[in-house]
Amino acid sequence: MTATRQRWRVRLSAAAEADYKNILIWSADNFGAAQARIYAETLTLALEALMEGPNVAGSRRREDIAEDMMTLHVARKGRKARHMVIYRSLGNVQPPTIDVLRFLHDSMDVVRHVQTEPII
Repeated sequence: MTATRQRWRVRLSAAAEADYKNILIWSADNFGAAQARIYAETLTLALEALMEGPNVAGSRRREDIAEDMMTLHVARKGRKARHMVIYRSLGNVQPPTIDVLRFLHDSMDVVRHVQTEPII
């Protein structure tokens, strides 16, 4: 008998939703609609990976931002990407939850762009 693992709920802050939209608009404007759709799939793959929990392969603790902050580069399944997901986990709630605070380009100063207040 195999035990089924509980999937984590992943929720996006308003800032993360705006980032996602703006990334795709920029991608479409600079690389075309087809490439923007591919990049949307890549971003979604990273979010789906987080449904397995906060410590997925490639995740990194970022105590320079806040004690409970983590990042995950969105490059997945051989797809190249230059963005990362900034998140924190709430394993002590039901269902266990990942709060995505931002999607940021990997060249950005993460500390400067992340607000560390909880999502409501």
